[in-house]
Amino acid sequence: MTRLDEAAEFVAAGGDWDEIAQELSRRQEERVVVNMGPQHPSTHGVLRLVLELDGETVKETRVALGYLHTGIEKTMEYRTWVQGSALATRMDYVASILNEAGYCLAVEKLAGMTDRVPERAQVIRVLMMELARVSSHLVCLGSAGNELGGTTLMTIGFREREQVLRFFEMVTGQRMNNAYFRPGGLSQDLPPEALGWLKGVYGSMVRGMDDFDNMVMANPIWKARTVGIGQLNLAACMALGITGPMVRAAGLPLDLRKDKPYSGYENYDFEVCTADTADVYGRYLVRSNEMRESMKIVAQCIDKLEAMGPGPVMIDDPAVAWPAKLEIGPDGQGQSPAHVKEIMASSMESLIHHFKLVTEGFRVPAGQAFHAIEHAKGVFGVHVVSDGGTRPYRVHVREPSYNNLQSMAALCDGGTISDVVVCLASIDPVMGGVDR
Repeated sequence: MTRLDEAAEFVAAGGDWDEIAQELSRRQEERVVVNMGPQHPSTHGVLRLVLELDGETVKETRVALGYLHTGIEKTMEYRTWVQGSALATRMDYVASILNEAGYCLAVEKLAGMTDRVPERAQVIRVLMMELARVSSHLVCLGSAGNELGGTTLMTIGFREREQVLRFFEMVTGQRMNNAYFRPGGLSQDLPPEALGWLKGVYGSMVRGMDDFDNMVMANPIWKARTVGIGQLNLAACMALGITGPMVRAAGLPLDLRKDKPYSGYENYDFEVCTADTADVYGRYLVRSNEMRESMKIVAQCIDKLEAMGPGPVMIDDPAVAWPAKLEIGPDGQGQSPAHVKEIMASSMESLIHHFKLVTEGFRVPAGQAFHAIEHAKGVFGVHVVSDGGTRPYRVHVREPSYNNLQSMAALCDGGTISDVVVCLASIDPVMGGVDR
């Protein structure tokens, strides 16, 4: 366990692995260098940790990235603005809806259509984002419990997450990688039965969260493995660019939903959850409380949607909105056959316009924009650049897992090798977002 005081000084430097190995060989100390990964089951993806050990004590931790090679940001330059949503959703695939939100909000900001997105679409976006936050936290807490030897914790977490995925499939046709958010709104409205189904499982999901807390929060084994482990105080968080549950567990109520509201978050009643322990236990406590706050927002979204009734979910602009009517059939989501028959049989102009808009895309004025949202892992920012064409000139993402992983050395050095897995689980990284 490493305790960092505010007077500590950190020097970060790169280096070639061969040079590091030569330096270690010159030392007159017997230490063991162990590679944890890149296929280790505890590393939440294709991550390599290089651990220098003195017995069971971790003397030095190095994080090696780049084993996934998704190339998502570069690929976006060769796809239309709408197709970018289908790529963004594959970064942090555990909370894919939140990726789509950050990307679409950045494109809308650059295109000058933020205020023209229909209100119903904004409420549905908040509903989907909060369910995605709950889903992500359930995976984090459940997987961490499994890695600490409590398989029942994982079954509880994944049981409740299954309800979220079923709702996503009902709405979008996909359990993950939904591409449901589009610049200007949504691909389609909620199906008629969606809100009723969600209300039916709402209570059981909240009770499932209680089951999880009752099993671990006062459990002496769980507390022995998490309390005082992987401490990272607020000064260290600020120095390393740490956001999300990690910085809130250090006492800072940083949450862009409150600090810089978007998509109408200023109209919802919820609290920013914090802790003052700055350790693994505090991070799990923050995530557990955040799930309940997210469910409060979900309930408010349901009430708003029922009160406002049906309405548009895409911007009223034929130069941007696809002239499409999607439906979900037994083979997934696709075009309504009746709609295809109509435009092919009665309106050649609509067919031509549909073809050009889907294949070429719409144009976004030249310029650049940055928009950040509060992702389940922390601050998720998207920087988009346009040269006036139908495709992005450049897209760059500030992905929270990448920054949060920089804290591994501070969390692990001085602790035991068994604590490395616990510390990594408390970061909750997803490598699809790191290697983008």
